[in-house]
Amino acid sequence: MKNGKNWHEKHVETLSFGSRLADSVAKGMGSWTFIIIQTALVILWMGLNLVGWIYHWDVYPFILLNLVFSTQAAYAAPIIMMSQNRQNDRDRVQAQADYQTNIDAKLEIEALSQKLNQLDVDKLDKIIKMLGEMKTTSK
Repeated sequence: MKNGKNWHEKHVETLSFGSRLADSVAKGMGSWTFIIIQTALVILWMGLNLVGWIYHWDVYPFILLNLVFSTQAAYAAPIIMMSQNRQNDRDRVQAQADYQTNIDAKLEIEALSQKLNQLDVDKLDKIIKMLGEMKTTSK
């Protein structure tokens, strides 16, 4: 490999702090851990507001909880889209690197094939020469 780094390592080095943060947030929000924690928090929120004897900070139908989800979605959607756009960029870079690898491999295979063909031709020439010499010595 050139410079000891593959295309992915070079790509990661070009990412800004914001890009890395967006990728981390998108990765976290797309996990079972996030879904389980969020579900537990929603159940806790609703439970405390339904059975709270003294203080209900968000009474049924949980308008504040809906506002929290709306705000979360408003920020999550563009962050996830940014991460997906970067994934598309990574896929294009990887496809180009794979294509170049395939081209290089094809050229090497063609060169080897030509070399093997030349070796076969050289062997046949030697065999023909040896047969010609055998004919002249046997007469």
